[in-house]
Amino acid sequence: MPRLRQVPRAEAAPSVLRLYDMLFGTRDPVAEPGTATGTPGNWWTVFALVPDVFDHAIAGFALYRSANRTIDPKLRELGMMRAGFARGSQFVFSQHCKAARSLGMPEAQIRAIPGWSTSDAFSPLERAVLAYTDCLVLQGGRVPDETFAALRAELSDEQVLELTYITCTYDLHATMSRALRLEYDDRDEPVQEV
Repeated sequence: MPRLRQVPRAEAAPSVLRLYDMLFGTRDPVAEPGTATGTPGNWWTVFALVPDVFDHAIAGFALYRSANRTIDPKLRELGMMRAGFARGSQFVFSQHCKAARSLGMPEAQIRAIPGWSTSDAFSPLERAVLAYTDCLVLQGGRVPDETFAALRAELSDEQVLELTYITCTYDLHATMSRALRLEYDDRDEPVQEV
């Protein structure tokens, strides 16, 4: 159960209702949860508590999928999947595994995300993206010059900025999903004394 109250259809702001209609049809997503991708849908119903935050998050989804992006969508999804895994968000990781498949990413690469550093499934650029993602998420942005140089060898400044922004945004989503126990992150702490 999410740690915060969910917003039923009857209390939803107009901008929220548009998304509710798209995702849930005419049903109330609090009374009758569930999305087409199999999630409970409570990310949407909890974020709806603050409509301008909800709108900002939705604008972020549109931004990363925009035709104006110069970063290869597969590289973007590598960053998003690894951010979800590294941050420990089953929700972000799972959703972006699905997105990566829809882009044609090979199953071997998706399966290798948890142990990417010892896998030969990735190109040098993909390895640089994964190493950079680990620096962003696990090192708080501390990036060795060698890692950054590997990115810059194949990506433009604009592509590096897009990758950085999108990956950090999904670190935020992963963190919030865990903290608020949303979607697949509604689970007890797995590390406990035995």
